[in-house]
Amino acid sequence: MAEDLNQQEPTAEEKAKFEQDVLKAAEEAMKMEAEANKTDNAQADASTEQPAEAAEKPAESAEAAPSAEEVLKQQLADATDRNLRLMAEFDNFRRRSAKEQLDIIETANGKLLEKLSEVQDNFERAFASENKAKDLEAFEKGMQMIYNQFAKILSDAGLEQIDPTGAEFDPNMHEALMQQPSETIPEGHVVTVFQKGYKLKNKILKTAKVIVSSGK
Repeated sequence: MAEDLNQQEPTAEEKAKFEQDVLKAAEEAMKMEAEANKTDNAQADASTEQPAEAAEKPAESAEAAPSAEEVLKQQLADATDRNLRLMAEFDNFRRRSAKEQLDIIETANGKLLEKLSEVQDNFERAFASENKAKDLEAFEKGMQMIYNQFAKILSDAGLEQIDPTGAEFDPNMHEALMQQPSETIPEGHVVTVFQKGYKLKNKILKTAKVIVSSGK
């Protein structure tokens, strides 16, 4: 199994070939099984019509060469064995791919958490007694720097804020808390954003909670 996991990930063409080979082997097995059944039926019919003297022929002639039924059974066994081997290889491929995907996710999460831990370190330094600022302005400036660091890490990871102030209400991205009249915002548009939403690339993670204009 360790050797399988160290192999290079199969390409899309190799994946498709795996699936085609499995289907082809299964079709061949079914076809051969049907031919074997057909041969069995034909031989059974022939045996009932065969003259009595034909049954008295020497057994040596029947053993000279394998019958059609034996040939078909051997071909069926070969196809079944090939099918099982392909299924085993495909199962190994799926397990290897799943492990590689898990490794990729864990690596990505590890890098993100490493950056977020730096933000936590900065918060702890800011709140340490020896680093407390004596004036509010300096403290606020330090908090703003930490916030900017945190926001950049999330943005670099693909997180995007949804701030639909003034935009047309979209139930796929917004959650309407209530409606209220507005002199400046058209009906059906967002008057106030109560809580911003978030999305990761094109996937909505959290809808924005908004107040929608009911018009004048």
